[in-house]
Amino acid sequence: MDLRPAMISALELAREARALDEVPVGAVVVDLKSGQILGRGFNRRESEQDPLGHAEVEALRDAARTIGSWRLIDCALVVTLEPCPMCLAAAQQARVARVVYSAEDPKGGAISLGYRLNEDPRTNHRFLVDRLIVMECSELLTDFFKKKRQKPL
Repeated sequence: MDLRPAMISALELAREARALDEVPVGAVVVDLKSGQILGRGFNRRESEQDPLGHAEVEALRDAARTIGSWRLIDCALVVTLEPCPMCLAAAQQARVARVVYSAEDPKGGAISLGYRLNEDPRTNHRFLVDRLIVMECSELLTDFFKKKRQKPL
């Protein structure tokens, strides 16, 4: 299934986060059989003062409410930034079939840091993780942090 449209939807959510002065990360949960978006989320850590307010967690919660089950079997989590270890673990707990991300996060991304929970044979659920490069995802983050560094204290 082509998940590029889902990534574009996640990018729109990342722009919503930026408008709230949140780190611009967006995520959607897609039913891999129908292509329907079941859940949406963007970063809300600052606005909600919630350490768990990551885009992925928001999207997984929304999808679970939509289908009435925490088991998101046959679903993909599509996110504009590589998931952190917490979010990759949340995807594992939700039993997603696939995680797809765009921008790499060498200092905080689970895959970049070597936390490949999705492949660990000691866990009870394994899933695919793929990268789908959409340059706007990286550019949005780069521009956001560039502007943050330019602001006077």
